[in-house]
Amino acid sequence: MCVLSVLTDSFGRVARKLRVSVTDRCNFRCQFCMPTHPVWLPHSEILTFEEIDRVASLFVRMGVENIRLSGGEPLMRRDIEQLVELLAAIPNLRGFSMTTNGFLLAEKASSLKRAGLKGVTVSLHSLKPERFSEITGGGPFGKVIEGIKAAKSSGFQPLKINAVIIRGCNDGEIADLASLAVEGDVTVRFIEYMPFDGERHWGMDKVVSGKEIVDRIRERYELVPAPRPAGSTAQLYEFEDGKGEIGIITSITQPFCSDCDRIRLSADGKIVPCLFDKTGFDLRPLLRTGASDETVLNFMRHAVLHKAPGVETLLKKYPQLEHIRPMHTIGG
Repeated sequence: MCVLSVLTDSFGRVARKLRVSVTDRCNFRCQFCMPTHPVWLPHSEILTFEEIDRVASLFVRMGVENIRLSGGEPLMRRDIEQLVELLAAIPNLRGFSMTTNGFLLAEKASSLKRAGLKGVTVSLHSLKPERFSEITGGGPFGKVIEGIKAAKSSGFQPLKINAVIIRGCNDGEIADLASLAVEGDVTVRFIEYMPFDGERHWGMDKVVSGKEIVDRIRERYELVPAPRPAGSTAQLYEFEDGKGEIGIITSITQPFCSDCDRIRLSADGKIVPCLFDKTGFDLRPLLRTGASDETVLNFMRHAVLHKAPGVETLLKKYPQLEHIRPMHTIGG
C-alpha cells in the first residue's frame, strides 16, 4: 500500500493515532460520562463497518499507525468482530486496541482476539462493588472482573485498566487500584476527572491532580518515573519492587497537548481533531455520495490542519464549558 504524506496540523503535530467511536450507545450510565437521559443517534447516521474501514485505511495511508475502537460501549455494536477483522487486515497498522467497560468482554474476548484485536483497556473505577455500581449507574462489578480475567487468559497485549479519579468518590482507593499493576500483567492508568459528564457536575474541586495521585500511591509503593514516549497521553511510573507500571493522565492539571498525535472519528462520521474542541468535520456526506479517495483525503487533511492548540487554550476560551460534548458521544 502506498503511504502518502503524513497528516500535520498548523502547530506541526503529526497524527499517528486514530480513535474510532463505533457507537454512542452504552449499557452503563457512568456519572462522569453520560447525561441522565441520553439522546441516541439514529441507526441510519452511524457509519457502516465498510465506511469505517475505508476511512481507517485512508488514515493509515497518511501515516496513522495505531487504531483504538471505543464508543459509547463498542461491544454493544452488533457483530463488532467483523469490523475488527476488517481493520486488522489494514497494511502498516502497528497497534490495534479497544476501550470497553468490560460487561460483555468475558463472552467476546476469544473471538475478538481471533479476529485480530491486539490490546484491550477496561474501565474499572472502583474495587468496591457497591461503589462501582453507583459510579456506573448500576454496572455489575463481577461481570467486569470476569471480563478482565478473560482478557488476560486470551493473551491481549497490552492489557490496561482505566480509573477516573473523583474527589470525594473513589480517591480513597487509589493505592488499592495501583496494587492491581504490581505483578506486571496489567497496567493501571489513573485519569484526572474531565468536563465531559453531560450533566455539568464537573468542577476543579472534584479533580484529583496527577501529582496527588502519585503521592498517594507512594505512601504504599516506591515508584520510579519512566520515559514518556512522544505523543503518549500518560506519564508512566514503574514499581521499584515490582514488575508492573502505572500511568497518570493529567489532561487538566498538566495537559500533553504540545505533542498530541491523536485524531478521533465519531460514530456518525465526524472527524474530531481535539477532544476538548466543539469543532467536528462531517465526513459522512462524502462517504455516501460517491466521493473519490482523493476528495476524502483532502477533506481529512483540512480537518487535521485545523486542529485546536489544546485544552488550556480551549478552557480559557469557553469558561462555561458549554461546548463540551458528553464523553459517550466520542469515546475519549
